[in-house]
Amino acid sequence: MPVDIAEPFASIMARMVAAKPQIEKEHADLLGQRYDLADHPAQGVTMSRGKPVQTGVRAKLPAGTSWDSLAALSPDQIRDRDLFPRGFLPLPHPNHAEGGMVFPHFEIDELKKQEARDLTRFDLDFDLPDHLLPEFPPPIYLTTRPDLGDVSQGKLVTIDNYYALFTGIFNPKQLEGLRLLVTPFAQQQFNQTEDRRTAQPSRGAACFDCHANGHTNGATHLVGDIRPQEFRHRIDTPSLRGVNIERLFGSQRALKTVEDFTEFEQRAAYFDGDPVIATKKGVNTLERGSQVHDMAEVQELLDFPPAPKLDLFGRLDPSKASEAELRGQAVFFGKGQCGTCHTPPYYTDNLMHNLHTERFYKPVLINGAMASADGLIKTFPLRGVKDSPPYLHDGRLLTLEDTVEFFNLVLADKLTAAEKQDLVAFLRAL
Repeated sequence: MPVDIAEPFASIMARMVAAKPQIEKEHADLLGQRYDLADHPAQGVTMSRGKPVQTGVRAKLPAGTSWDSLAALSPDQIRDRDLFPRGFLPLPHPNHAEGGMVFPHFEIDELKKQEARDLTRFDLDFDLPDHLLPEFPPPIYLTTRPDLGDVSQGKLVTIDNYYALFTGIFNPKQLEGLRLLVTPFAQQQFNQTEDRRTAQPSRGAACFDCHANGHTNGATHLVGDIRPQEFRHRIDTPSLRGVNIERLFGSQRALKTVEDFTEFEQRAAYFDGDPVIATKKGVNTLERGSQVHDMAEVQELLDFPPAPKLDLFGRLDPSKASEAELRGQAVFFGKGQCGTCHTPPYYTDNLMHNLHTERFYKPVLINGAMASADGLIKTFPLRGVKDSPPYLHDGRLLTLEDTVEFFNLVLADKLTAAEKQDLVAFLRAL
């Protein structure tokens, strides 16, 4: 990105506003070709606060195929016949050539209401429908006060209400860390300069604008550490719940501490890894010994949601689980091979693994994004997984059923339809 912008802001905005309909049409067409985006809630299955969990495989099959017929083929056969489901390919950013943070409208609307701060981009809107995203605002569970349950009071935590919500629960140091997590700081698209992507100069974005209430709202971005642009990966905002048990941070970067992750986000991810542009737009350089430490401490208090059917070791209690869930657990640790990487009690091995999905397709440019090798991906914890759709690091898998079909194909599990249903039932109980 050039440092000295010669084009006036009014011209930049007019040009991008004019281009927006065609860009969004191309991306909407891509989503429609790949997925069934309709609202199909599962009966009697909800997230922690009651939002219905979506059900069904949403990735569309190539014509003339079935999931069983695909699973019977080798990766070479699937690649050579171009049969890999399009919904299993890497998912482009809504405008991959431009990139940047894009927020669901419900986050934008609530921040306008509370803070009179606008995260609307004039060039781009968020792409996935609300029913396929996490519930909003999400509940907050604390490792230090499990007796309180959800401490959010049903509110989105912001700079306007954080103190009233958490004084008496957090100590002063933790309150300061929370203040920093909900304080907006300049970011690539949200800042004061002429190359921002907001109509008015912006105060910026806060950590919890994506990690709403320490969880996720499904906001998307592009990773900052890959070049050229078409090889950068879309990133689906991961939940911060349970970071106290994690030993790797970032989907592919393998940062070693939550302090490293916190500092990295402000210095690099906020500005696409460009320190010169960061200086121009107003980077917030956090002080490692106090500010980073305070923010990290708060993140490490964020707990997974309750899972009443699990025992002390993270396995199902037979007296509380259904027959389908127990059968699904057997598939998870057996034929499905899931438990090889997702080990209890938190269902992560804290390692990186390469699925080599490029075995199944030839490299192809999709709406400005090169679908090629994903590389190493961290094993995300599966505790509370039903609360954080969509799935995989870029959000390409819209439901747990999609996720089961994806791994059934990639790992060559050869699961039956009944085994897949049972496995989904088990995942919903975690």
